[in-house]
Amino acid sequence: MAPSKPVTAALVVIGNEILSGRTRDANLQFLGAELNELGVRLVEARVIPDVMETIVETVNTLRATHAYVFTTGGIGPTHDDITAAAVARAFGLELERNAEAEALLRGHYKPEDVTPARLKMADLPPGAALLENPVSKAPGFRLENVYVLPGVPRIMQAMFKLFSHELVGGEPVLSASITSDVPEGRMGMRLSEIQDRYPDADIGSYPFIKDGRAGACFVVRHPDRDTVNAAADEICDAIRAFDSEPFEDVRP
Repeated sequence: MAPSKPVTAALVVIGNEILSGRTRDANLQFLGAELNELGVRLVEARVIPDVMETIVETVNTLRATHAYVFTTGGIGPTHDDITAAAVARAFGLELERNAEAEALLRGHYKPEDVTPARLKMADLPPGAALLENPVSKAPGFRLENVYVLPGVPRIMQAMFKLFSHELVGGEPVLSASITSDVPEGRMGMRLSEIQDRYPDADIGSYPFIKDGRAGACFVVRHPDRDTVNAAADEICDAIRAFDSEPFEDVRP
């Protein structure tokens, strides 16, 4: 039986503050790990500025090539929060006041705190499905395969947990990691040969220096357990060919 086609996703991190270095993104690692558990492979991530044309172009490119697209950032109450409008434009739509989202905001804030700026967060593309926000109530939304989420990690991650069960993935990707004191420069040719024998596997090497000790961690990723273990066995044999032993061998 032919292997099923991988279910892929892309992340669009939106915000000048990320690009300037003022804010560190913490959502990529979270999303990659969570999606992997669901059998969805996060295969692309882009960090882009708060520029309407850039967001529109990026969303349209990615939603045509991946099963899921997630955006983070740019859906707050300030003038530079333009993600909702940009996603709407990507679908050829204009924003309109969403009654359900407005009710959520009015129920969360005191009447005197319901400002036009805050109500802006209830302006969504027509037909968008709300994504519940259990922290600050201002919802995200989904339009077809595009999920629009805030950039604040604790809010984004809480929201993702509420709808992640709806995502349909393929086979979860399994991984093995083998760590040794043989540097990747010496292993390079042998790793290339192993990769050729397992072309569908993702084989990577990650050098390190820890407590004055240099070495590398070699990682194999693939949905099939036998493939992962077979490639990992060959990596261990290659390490032993250099008169060394793996000091960590983690298998699925």
